[in-house]
Amino acid sequence: MELRRSSFYSTLDLVPQLENYASTLPHQKPRSRPSLEALRKAFDEVEAGMEAANTISDSVSSLPVTDSGNEELQGPEEKAPVRFGWVTGVMMRCMLNIWGVILFLRLSWIISKAGILLTCLIVLMSVTVTSVTALSISAIATNGRVTSGGAYFMISRSLGPEIGGPIGMVFSFANALACALNTVGFAEVVRDLMQEFDVVMVSSVSDVRIVGVITVTVLLFISLAGMEWESKAQIFFFTVLMVSFSNYFVGTFIPPSEEKQAQGIFGYRGEILVSNLYPDWRGPEGSFFQMFAIFFPSAIGILSGANISGDLKDPATAIPKGTLMAIFWTTISYLAISVTVGACVIRDASGNMSDILTGNITDGCVGLGCNLGWNFTECIQSQSCEYGLANNLKVLGQVSGFYYLITVGVFAASLSSALGFLVSAPKVFQCLCRDNIYPYIGFFAKGYGKNDEPLRAYVLCYFIAMAFILIGKLDTIAPLISNFFLCSYCLINFSCFHASITNSPGWRPAFHYYSKWTALFGAVICVVLMFLLTWWAALVTFSIIFFLFGYVNYNKPKVNWGSSVQAGTYNMALSYSVSLSGVEDHVKNFRPQCLVLTGPPHQRPALVDFVGSFTKHISLMICGDIIMEQERQVRQQDITEWLVKWMNKRKVRSFYTPFSADNLRTGARHLLQASGLGKLKPNTLVLGFKTNWRESSPESIEDYINTIYDTFDSNYCLCILRMMDGLDIFDQFDCEVNQSFEPDKSAENEDQQSPERESAGDNSDKGDSNQIKTVFQNDQGKKTIDVYWIADDGGLTLLVPYLLTRRKRWRSSKVRVFIVGDEQNMEEGRNEMIALLKRFRLDFNDVIVMTDSEKRPHAKNLNRFVDSVAPFRLYDEQQDGVSVEELRQSAPWKISDKEFEAFRLKSERKVRLNEIIRRNSQHAALVLVSLPVPQSDCPSALYMAWLDTLTCGLHCPAVLIRGNQQNVLTFYCQ
Repeated sequence: MELRRSSFYSTLDLVPQLENYASTLPHQKPRSRPSLEALRKAFDEVEAGMEAANTISDSVSSLPVTDSGNEELQGPEEKAPVRFGWVTGVMMRCMLNIWGVILFLRLSWIISKAGILLTCLIVLMSVTVTSVTALSISAIATNGRVTSGGAYFMISRSLGPEIGGPIGMVFSFANALACALNTVGFAEVVRDLMQEFDVVMVSSVSDVRIVGVITVTVLLFISLAGMEWESKAQIFFFTVLMVSFSNYFVGTFIPPSEEKQAQGIFGYRGEILVSNLYPDWRGPEGSFFQMFAIFFPSAIGILSGANISGDLKDPATAIPKGTLMAIFWTTISYLAISVTVGACVIRDASGNMSDILTGNITDGCVGLGCNLGWNFTECIQSQSCEYGLANNLKVLGQVSGFYYLITVGVFAASLSSALGFLVSAPKVFQCLCRDNIYPYIGFFAKGYGKNDEPLRAYVLCYFIAMAFILIGKLDTIAPLISNFFLCSYCLINFSCFHASITNSPGWRPAFHYYSKWTALFGAVICVVLMFLLTWWAALVTFSIIFFLFGYVNYNKPKVNWGSSVQAGTYNMALSYSVSLSGVEDHVKNFRPQCLVLTGPPHQRPALVDFVGSFTKHISLMICGDIIMEQERQVRQQDITEWLVKWMNKRKVRSFYTPFSADNLRTGARHLLQASGLGKLKPNTLVLGFKTNWRESSPESIEDYINTIYDTFDSNYCLCILRMMDGLDIFDQFDCEVNQSFEPDKSAENEDQQSPERESAGDNSDKGDSNQIKTVFQNDQGKKTIDVYWIADDGGLTLLVPYLLTRRKRWRSSKVRVFIVGDEQNMEEGRNEMIALLKRFRLDFNDVIVMTDSEKRPHAKNLNRFVDSVAPFRLYDEQQDGVSVEELRQSAPWKISDKEFEAFRLKSERKVRLNEIIRRNSQHAALVLVSLPVPQSDCPSALYMAWLDTLTCGLHCPAVLIRGNQQNVLTFYCQ
């Protein structure tokens, strides 16, 4: 209770505590914190407040307590997992992986070809790449808690699953290959040792394969025994290597015997050092980058510590310190060995004791050995020398004080590296499997024991390594591994660079000794080196990466890691939005940017689908939900997030904006003013038709019509969609529907009828898969889209059907344009309209002139209109002794006889137009009719009756549409 003290402000309000932020860690439950609603409704009495605080504290205390150092919850009696510090967990492990078979078996051979100077350059180039990568790793590792998964975890959480997934897959495979590389190196030494004692099992190559398979099997059992045993084995290997190095450096100071001199070993000599400074390329393998490709795998062990990040006590401290220290000491050792062996051993020697020179006779002698008292001319000229830097891979052992100690060192280096990679690959792969990015690999995600060991992944890595061990050639495997690791390093550096340039507030690494530009340099140099080493392997690697990237990008896994890609997207959107604000509007760039008053979008899918049909990938769409006072109590708190998921599942590209207001008009007015950002601001309001206007209250009709008036006053375009059976498909949840907008008696549209009804209250993922299909999602075939362009509104009435016909479902539909004209000039009016449409580059050739629009409507239809308006009339002229003002006070919304008579002609025209529409467009896919702009003195009920009359009796969707009288179409180029 003392730890959960209240703040100064309220007994419910608590002081900041670490437990409240546990939700930022994976697999941990957050501590309870009082909501804003609870704080706002807190009791004034201190006693009541304390009682509530105690209740919260008790409920929180009942939650399981998590170990901040362990990702998984541990039982009270279970032994704590093994955790390592920066020395044993990172530095020692990295050094063991860097000191691999390349050091003992290939470094002297590389010096013979490239010379000491270029060899040191190769070492420093490798160190430059690994050091820059280590700085990037350190920055990423200290930017929050790093759990298991190592390099994959860092990249995926920085760049997102699209990049992290492919790299996790490739990096796991690369570690398995590295295990095979070091195992083959060990097997080669064992084979050579057996050949010294004339022991051959099958053949030279087959013996390497047999020993390699046996070795990797033994390493598998060590790994399966657990991290504790693996760590003890690594400490043993490290001790053996230290003894080996001491043995070598002591041996360089021991005066060589004649036998060693015959093998080209003469101790420290200035002339040998000078001779070996420069390259001596021989054979097809004689190139700088080929030597670099063979050497670089010796530097790839820098991620060994980071790859077991889940087993470290403090990854944020251990990874930077241990990795950088390992790079420093191994670089010193590589440079020291390169210089010392290059100063002690000549390139070619025969090993024949009889080649010693007697006296000072050097006539015909070739090579540096002549100055040292030995004549190796015969083997140099015949290229049959068996000893020296260029011919013998066991030079380090021959130089050392005791030969077999170096052999033991080779064993330790190769086995420790193979074991380290055998442990790293499954750890990374396990994390990838748990993220569920790729299918069919979840089987390998299961962990066992206190350290959550990926035993299944160990076995998989074992079989992959064994497959490449069967190749049996070290120089064939090394360049492939270089390629994979360079690709991983490139992505790590790019992750650091990208996170830095996005200026995300979440990028706050505790490690400050890095630069975004060095990270970018590291990423670029890795790509360059990939193509310089083996260009075909680089192309294969990138092809695999792009294929895996495309798969993840297509499936879009449901994860949110707060990646720098998200931050970069935000930056770009913000930058472009600001720059767009400085661009003047132009008619050629007009787009219908729609604010759609849908209410909860899943309750009016037809309205959502209609607008989405002509805005998707083209323009802005915002679904506005005006929440009334009575709805706030029943509306669930997490409904917003669920509705966004519903639209994403439906593939609707739209924003969702809920807004609380007392009525429809107030909410719509605020949304019209405040929605959007800069130029990304709606210019068109889309409404559903108020089907039940006759039964609605007068205030509700006023609210709806005034919203239309406000739209025109705000200079917005307007669309009203009417479906025969209404838009609302959830009649049993009318309490959640905006009562001023679109409730309807009928439950579903005829095109939406389904035997299975989706519950509006079910906000689970089950609702996402049960999407209601609407008429706008059907293929419209060769039906027509009929446009009744009655009034020139700037062209929006024509632009919307054109945008619809660009969609696959509407592509076969034919657009018919109906215009008003007289019979005498019918052909001339039709030709003028066709010419105008052609200039607009609209493929609407079917123009129909309505010559009978001025006729009086049928009495039956006119009477129906009069009857519909009757409940809203004052009939003031039929009431004697009562003034209009007195009647208006009791019913201000009603229509006076004078007003009804003044608008009679306009009313008759609406009825007549409806007759024409019903006659021509009963079988159309969609009907669009120019919306009449009401005069300021037009009664709301009368205008509502006009809208009803224009679209009544149609079985297809009907749209009343009106532009804002500004051009949205042009036929000019400028």
